[in-house]
Amino acid sequence: MNVPASLERTGASRLKAVLKWLVGGGVVLAAALQLTNPALTNPPVVPGHDVLATHPPPPEVATLLRSACYDCHSDETQWPWYSHVAPVSWWLDHHVKDARKKLNFSEWPNDDPQRAAKKWNRVSEEVISGDMPLPSYARIHPMARLNAGQREQLSKWADQEARRLQPDAAKP
Repeated sequence: MNVPASLERTGASRLKAVLKWLVGGGVVLAAALQLTNPALTNPPVVPGHDVLATHPPPPEVATLLRSACYDCHSDETQWPWYSHVAPVSWWLDHHVKDARKKLNFSEWPNDDPQRAAKKWNRVSEEVISGDMPLPSYARIHPMARLNAGQREQLSKWADQEARRLQPDAAKP
């Protein structure tokens, strides 16, 4: 079946027009989404509450905590450029808030050694298992990538801290 050339061009012209509208609408939508970015701010760090200030670990461990943990698990998040682009900004904002809720080194329970010991035990488990830092985070943040030796070092130190903080009755 032969279609006249004039109809073929009309169909192609319509397709081009629809594509232009779709692309233009997509650009307008993407620009409008940028107006919905959450405020990516950090709460003030209260002196005397941050674990690195109150009970500083050895310098190597402090470096590992800062590079692999602090962006999500403290009030000192370094927000990268892509965190200001919706919809990534929504995901990162939720992710950091959730991480801080689970463990926040800037709000360390210095007045509750038993609770702090539990947190260090959890840190040790998460790090040695490879669950933390999240593989998706470490993939795009090379400084957060921990090799086996670094995982062992951080986990061992966290275990030692947990034992140190446990009441004498709970120590083996």
